[in-house]
Formats: sequence, C-alpha cells, structure tokens
Amino acid sequence: MTVWGYMRVSTTAQDVDAQRRALLAAGVDTAHLVDDHVSGTKASRPGLDRLLGDLQAGDVLTVWKLDRLGRSVSNLVDLVNDLERRNVQLRSLTEGLDTTTPSGKLMFHVMAALAEFERDLIRERTAAGLEAARAAGKVLGRQSQVTREQYRLIKTMATQGSPQRTIAATCGVPRATVGRIIRGEVPSLAARYDDDITDDELPVTTGAA
Repeated sequence: MTVWGYMRVSTTAQDVDAQRRALLAAGVDTAHLVDDHVSGTKASRPGLDRLLGDLQAGDVLTVWKLDRLGRSVSNLVDLVNDLERRNVQLRSLTEGLDTTTPSGKLMFHVMAALAEFERDLIRERTAAGLEAARAAGKVLGRQSQVTREQYRLIKTMATQGSPQRTIAATCGVPRATVGRIIRGEVPSLAARYDDDITDDELPVTTGAA
C-alpha cells in the first residue's frame, strides 16, 4: 500500500508549501507527493492524470482539501467512484473525509446523492428551457457562419446539377457543409434563409464540372 499526496494551486505564481506541510504531517512520504500548477476548471491536469494512472489497489490518495482534486461536485464524485472501483481510498484532511472508515464512506455517499440531485435538476431545467424555446419557435443549436448569399447560391447550383466540389469552390465553404445544406441537415439555415429572396438577386456563376 502506498499513501500518495496530491497538491494543486491555480497559477505558477502560487506555491504548494502549505499543502506540502499538511500532507507530510499526515504521513505522506516526500517521494509520493504530486503537484499541479493549473486552474481547477481545466479538464487536463498533468500531475493528477499521471497519478491516477499510477495508483494501485490498496493505495490511499490524500489531499489537503477536496477542491484541490475535483473541478465540481459531480466531477469529484465521478473520480471517487472510479477510485472505489479500483479499491483506492481517499482522504481529505480539511473536510475530514476518509473512505477507509465507515463514517467517511457514509459522508461520501451523501455527497454522491447530492451530486446526482444536482445533475437531475440541471437536466430538468435544460429540458424545460429547450421545450420553451421550441414552443416559441426559436431555432436551437450553434449558429452557422454560412451567409444568406452562400446558402441561396448553394441551393441554386445544386438545383442546376452542379457537383458539390464545384459548389464548394464557388461559394467558399467546405464541401461537407455543402452536402449538409443540400440534404437539409442544417435546419437553422433553412429557418433563417428560406424566405422570399429571388434567385435573380444572386450572382450565380456555375463552373464546369
């Protein structure tokens, strides 16, 4: 069994000295201390990523405070669940969380229940917001950068039988985008641009295949 210690600060201007002293006092060996100088919101934390790969069954991961480890409650719960599946324990010195003890396991399960409750609320609010937007006739999804003129020119050239590669070169858009527009896979563009503009307003110039 190895007792590991993980430390994190948000910037290179900060130091981990206080965390190091606390972890050493808790019995973590200097050789088993790992640190990151990166914001907790970042998905990738090189030190933690390597440490998670090195942890073995029976090991204990120790942190000074839980917010050093997880980006959010949900992220922390997912991480600890993964540790539990691998038979790796977690200790947080500030919160007194220690999954090697029955009370620590209970505390974690309460956290997990709250995190699941939070996820359910987010899903419900998101679904309600989307439904309200659809009812109001709003077009959902990321707005395309294709202009009105490009969209209508693509539709016109496709109707005239021009190859997609020619349409893409003429309109200055990726060939994949041309295909999606022709197949009607970009409903947000249709909602924005399928209006009463006539084709003679467009500078239609079809090249040879």
